[in-house]
Amino acid sequence: MSERPSARLTRQSGTSFYYAFRVMPRQKREAIYALYSFCRVVDDCVDEEGGEGEAGLRRWLEEAHRCYAGKPETELGQDLALALLQFPIPRSCFEDIVAGCRMDLTVRRYPAYADLRGYCERVASAVGLASIEIFGYEDPRTRDYAVELGVALQLTNIVRDVAVDARRDRLYLPLEDLARFGLTDRQVMDAAVNGAAPPPPVVQSLLAFQADRARGQYARAEALLPAVDRRAMVPARIMSAVYRATLEKVARRGFPLGGARVGLSRPRKAWIAARTLLRSRHL
Repeated sequence: MSERPSARLTRQSGTSFYYAFRVMPRQKREAIYALYSFCRVVDDCVDEEGGEGEAGLRRWLEEAHRCYAGKPETELGQDLALALLQFPIPRSCFEDIVAGCRMDLTVRRYPAYADLRGYCERVASAVGLASIEIFGYEDPRTRDYAVELGVALQLTNIVRDVAVDARRDRLYLPLEDLARFGLTDRQVMDAAVNGAAPPPPVVQSLLAFQADRARGQYARAEALLPAVDRRAMVPARIMSAVYRATLEKVARRGFPLGGARVGLSRPRKAWIAARTLLRSRHL
């Protein structure tokens, strides 16, 4: 059988989520590939040079609505429509994901953490809420787990990608936190754009503060996961473990702003996935 377009896009993307997806049964795996592919293409609309921007976001949201009606017009849409026939993903998840990406076109700074959290809930927690409908769960409180884990994953991306975001004139570190460390956004942006590795000590302290916030989010999410759904959430827990390991690697390296993006090797991600899966069998 030929590979579905969404499966091919997911495999070629190099996403850290890939190893979490691989442990799922085929039907669920194909559905999560479709969800990931939708997220990827809308993200590319605002992140990639030559991306379609608002027009692309509008086009893909319209395609999502067509998928609910069973009338997709693209190959990826066909995969997504099939997933929506099989799993009860709320339409609001796609609307929130697109709304979060739209913020990247207009919002360059976040005054307070509360503002940033709203962004994280749209671009990441909404994905989590969609994903758990595919994973399957019994306790409604698992939705709270998905929200908090989504924020944790996005905060990890933010800590890792300060320099990448700065080159797009985006700063996802709350301005109230910069003020706490006596920094201006211009100082942080200059350090990021110039690729300081390691960054100035005060910037390192700021990023360490952000990393602690992410760690707190991981702990909060794990505490919220109902025991009855722990086994069903193994894919999410693999995502959590891989991203948490990435966060700790960034911290060990002193939160570098220069050089290649910090990440885990494929064997390391596969090992983390296998370890998490093995531990789940003893729940």
